[in-house]
Amino acid sequence: MTSADVARESGVSRTTVSYVLNGTAGTSISEATRRRVLEAAERLGYAPSAAARTLRSGRSDLVLCVLPDWPVGPVVETMLDHLADELAERELSVLVHHVRGERPLSHLWRTVTPRTVVGLAPFEPGEVRAMRQAGIQVVGDDGAGRGAAMVDPQPLIGRLQAERLAARGCRRVGYATTDDPRVADFAERRLAGVRAACVERGLSEPVVIPVRVDPAAGAEAVAAWMQADVDGVAAYNDDVAFAVLAGARAAGLAVPADLAVIGVDDVPLAALASPPLTTVTQSIEREASYLAACVLAALDGEDAPPRPRDAPALVERDSA
Repeated sequence: MTSADVARESGVSRTTVSYVLNGTAGTSISEATRRRVLEAAERLGYAPSAAARTLRSGRSDLVLCVLPDWPVGPVVETMLDHLADELAERELSVLVHHVRGERPLSHLWRTVTPRTVVGLAPFEPGEVRAMRQAGIQVVGDDGAGRGAAMVDPQPLIGRLQAERLAARGCRRVGYATTDDPRVADFAERRLAGVRAACVERGLSEPVVIPVRVDPAAGAEAVAAWMQADVDGVAAYNDDVAFAVLAGARAAGLAVPADLAVIGVDDVPLAALASPPLTTVTQSIEREASYLAACVLAALDGEDAPPRPRDAPALVERDSA
């Protein structure tokens, strides 16, 4: 349906339809005519074109957030939710594009005509140039394919985990890594921090086992760690830690007396686990606020704000 269809249905000109649907001020359109146009538009299911509106106004109210091929869990959901809330205060809408396959990003941004594109991982340099040439602001990339809007100090996370286990007297550390190849880079960087802390504390090389998020996988991993005299496990994230806790229960082990467990992310269920899960928080809400501030600074022609200095922090509970 087009505005011409609405004009025919309501018996007025296309100019009148445009004035009514766009809320144009300073026009002498009666309330009866305005109501007739709105009712016709609703009856026909008319929706104005976002692309046409952008051409008329010279601006878009859409922020395209490009999410890499990561699993969408509580952390990513929290970050996107806070980002949307922050930008809604400026009447901006967030469209999330979860990258899948090899389809070029240009197929999307040329269609939806966003005002700003936010990258959570580096863009291809050519893609950045093309977006900027099209008048789209790009946030989260320096234009050379380096950097990202959200960069977490992953080795520090692993270091915090290992240091907590060592501080409570663990003699041999295990690392419950993820079996999801999409986040293997995060897991390896966290493991590097665990390894570095073990070396500094005079502990052996951590015993690394991939753990699926199910009780059977947790039980299998716990049995292997018991054979290797592991008494403390650092998990890639809280979900993997939950599987380890389930495996410890299945083996009749007491946590943390027989096996200490520590996760990452501090998801809401961490405090409800049995026992409550010690974990590392990444201040996702602050990171989302920083992303929103970067977008608004770009819209206002200002320099990007300084990155928050909040480091990952330990959340102490009963499991470690």
